[in-house]
Amino acid sequence: MKDGRSAGSAHDADVAIVGAGIVGATLALLLGQAGLRVMLVEGRESATRWQPDSAPEPRVSVLTPVSQQLLSGLGVWPTIAASRLMPYTGMQVWDAEGNGEIQFSAEDSGVPVLGHIVENRVTLAALEQAIDACPAITRCFGARVAGMALPRSGATSVVNAYQLDAAEATSLTLTDGRTVTAALVVAADGARSRLRELAGIATREHDTGQVALVATVRTELAHQAVARQRFLPTGPLAFLPLAVNDALAQPAEGASAAERHCSIVWSTTPEEAERLLALSPAAFCSELEDAFEGQLGAIEWASERFSFPLHQRHAEDYVLPGLALVGDAAHAIHPLAGQGVNLGLMDVAVLADELLAGHRRGVALGDERWLARYRRRRRSDNAMMLKMMDGFRLLFGSRQPGVRLLRNFGLGFVDGQGELKRILMRQAMGQRGELPASCKP
Repeated sequence: MKDGRSAGSAHDADVAIVGAGIVGATLALLLGQAGLRVMLVEGRESATRWQPDSAPEPRVSVLTPVSQQLLSGLGVWPTIAASRLMPYTGMQVWDAEGNGEIQFSAEDSGVPVLGHIVENRVTLAALEQAIDACPAITRCFGARVAGMALPRSGATSVVNAYQLDAAEATSLTLTDGRTVTAALVVAADGARSRLRELAGIATREHDTGQVALVATVRTELAHQAVARQRFLPTGPLAFLPLAVNDALAQPAEGASAAERHCSIVWSTTPEEAERLLALSPAAFCSELEDAFEGQLGAIEWASERFSFPLHQRHAEDYVLPGLALVGDAAHAIHPLAGQGVNLGLMDVAVLADELLAGHRRGVALGDERWLARYRRRRRSDNAMMLKMMDGFRLLFGSRQPGVRLLRNFGLGFVDGQGELKRILMRQAMGQRGELPASCKP
């Protein structure tokens, strides 16, 4: 780890970010490109590697046009676009217990695309390439946080944040024995955040009773750049269209070879997930095809399957003196609408907005009163999204005849309301509320 100190600074960095995933890496660039000294602490031993001829991985994100704008402003999007991504122009949602269905299209919404589906590895490799080109960012790989000491009191406004005493900084003790001090530490270390735990910030948690099974599959028919989701009694099953390179595509009569791969997210009960994971590849493909009503023909191939439990979690607070939570460390959401990473990216865009505005005015980066501006702008929006996703999960998970009738009627009704569909689609594309400067065209 190179020394991140500069002349006149008592700290190793202005901001230390723990967790170098998509959200943490994006924040590092937002702050580093603006001139703040950033230290990025990550438990992984090395940087992300991605090869053009590699098979698509199951872990993907649905990036909204707002998230695309944020990454474009950082100079990252062209690298992603040159690697591998799938713009999707349509969305189809239907209920397995009835004839309710709703369809969205980019054309009807007046936009070129509804969003892009990108492998997490592709996005992270592009972010790390930009980080390597930013001299203000120091990366610290292979280190985990063993302890943290927060300022004894809220950091006060000063003429220059670099002049804070060490006692007014947040101190991190790493597992290799090193100590890192920064005016502000940001927890971007995921749903099981170690920093959130060390800070004693409580969470409201809800076990959804579901497990997500993910895999990459190849289908008989082309996906035609449409994201599809079928609501089964045990949970939603989503097919997200993927792009693959020509070398990986296997031509099939009547289908574009490059449009026959999808990432699936199958939310179901723990018992059903265990059963599905134990199936042979051929048996799994057959069950998946049946569960999806053969919408894309036969499932010809499936990658290795992975699963993870689905918990909904929301931190009681996002900030303390010298500490801020972002992304999954602050909120974990059901993958139902693919909004998780977009919420995290909006967190860091707003946090960077507030930090840089305060820094220009001479406010200490760790000042809790100023950090509260970030909390006000993000916590209520995230809480609303969490409640909305939980409502959808309960609505589509109910097997009561009256509820089934209501949701099928609702899907059909909304499908016929053009303006309402456009409003819903704008919300899904992240175009709600006052956007931070980095997310505006």
